[in-house]
Amino acid sequence: MPTIIKTTTPPLPGKVYLVGAGPGAIDLITVRGAKLLAQADVVLYDALVCAEMLTLCPQAQLVAVGKRAGQRSVAQEAINQQIISAAQQHAFVVRLKGGDPMLFGRADEELRALEDAGISYEIVPGITTAFAAAASSRQPLTRRGIARSVAFFTSTNGLGEPEQENLPSCDTLVQYMGGREAIATAERLLAQGYAPDMPIVAIENCSRPDERIFRLTLAQMVHGLPETSGPVLVMLGWAMAPRHPI
Repeated sequence: MPTIIKTTTPPLPGKVYLVGAGPGAIDLITVRGAKLLAQADVVLYDALVCAEMLTLCPQAQLVAVGKRAGQRSVAQEAINQQIISAAQQHAFVVRLKGGDPMLFGRADEELRALEDAGISYEIVPGITTAFAAAASSRQPLTRRGIARSVAFFTSTNGLGEPEQENLPSCDTLVQYMGGREAIATAERLLAQGYAPDMPIVAIENCSRPDERIFRLTLAQMVHGLPETSGPVLVMLGWAMAPRHPI
């Protein structure tokens, strides 16, 4: 009687959801994002994701993979491998990223890694910090007759990337991770011909209970921002001028 050898087919990889956590406050994540967290087997989350946000996924295995400017963090290649490993072991994986995954979120590297590994994924957008900062400070990024263009930028360079010489030319500039770069940014803008009295709004820990808002001018920012411990977003331009009741 012939021997029957049973073979088992290895399980297919799970699906990865890149979810934007929003600017910080738990109630600013999208409804879809919250629903996906509640279903996840594993959640790999960034350093800027607040602990309260993780209460939305009590059933999930939590893995901290955060990157934070100026601080020791997990290398991106290692993060990519952790996401792939999680998808190979679990059906439902959430990669939870602060703000929106597609803006300054290293999404390109992670998507390429998933594509190379043949793992399916879906992207769920989040509220980027610039929009939450404009709401918190009550300063629209665009204003009729004053500002009709906006540029988001960061001066944080990746390894081997050349230093950025000129900053974007736009009516309103929004600098992510701008606290450590405040002095250099002010010096560059003054050298590019921006007015010393151009108004600036800087926000630390946007949308969180410990949020702080600073108002100053370009000339004042040459001397730096007040001491901060959390992430800082800086909005620059005449749209940041104090608003007056009509």
